[in-house]
Formats: sequence, structure tokens, C-alpha cells
Amino acid sequence: QVQLVESGGGLVQAGGSLSLSCAASGFTFSRHVMGWFRQAPGKERMFVAAIGWSGGSTYYASSVKGRFTISRDNAKNTVYLQMNSLKPEDTAVYYCVASTRYSVVPSSYNYWGQGTQVTVSS
Repeated sequence: QVQLVESGGGLVQAGGSLSLSCAASGFTFSRHVMGWFRQAPGKERMFVAAIGWSGGSTYYASSVKGRFTISRDNAKNTVYLQMNSLKPEDTAVYYCVASTRYSVVPSSYNYWGQGTQVTVSS
């Protein structure tokens, strides 16, 4: 059974930092692109970041580039998202995702976590 379990969300003031983690199980983690999407109230799910199998390739949405860092530990089947210089517009539910290939399209990702809330106050 595939599971993606996110943790680390919460409430933070603008300018602060949060670190999200996603523990994966039930599939070959090291053979999947891992990523993060987010969804704000009333908006569509939006690509945030992705990382290739070995961690050598990373991809970011322009809105988070330079502030967020995605990383992975294949020995622990875990992907991380370090979020710095947070802004109120980063407020959303953040979802961990997995796919056999990189894409910014939500439907390309086979597996999704349940999501974790990130709230940035001004």
C-alpha cells in the first residue's frame, strides 16, 4: 500500500521558516521523482518543487525559487522542503507527490499525500 505522510506544517510569521517532511512507503522511492504541490483556498493546485531520482536535479516554481529548497534521502525514503523567507501568499495546503517522471501538471503524479497546512501570518 502506497503511503506519503507529510509533517512539519504549521503557523509562522512572514519572513520565518518552516521545514516539511514526507515519509514514503509502498513503492520504489529511489525510482520516483518526488515533489510538492500546494493549494490555497479557492485556487487550483500549483506546482512548487520537484527533485529527480538521485537528487541531482531540482525544479522550482518561479514564485519560490531562491526561498525554498527541496531535498531527498533515499536511504530514509523521505523528501524534504525547506521554506525560508515565507510570505502570506505561501499560505496553502502542501502536498507531497511522486511520479516516475518530472512534470508540473498535477495529473502526472501517481501518488499524493494527505496534505499539511502551512499558514503564514502578516
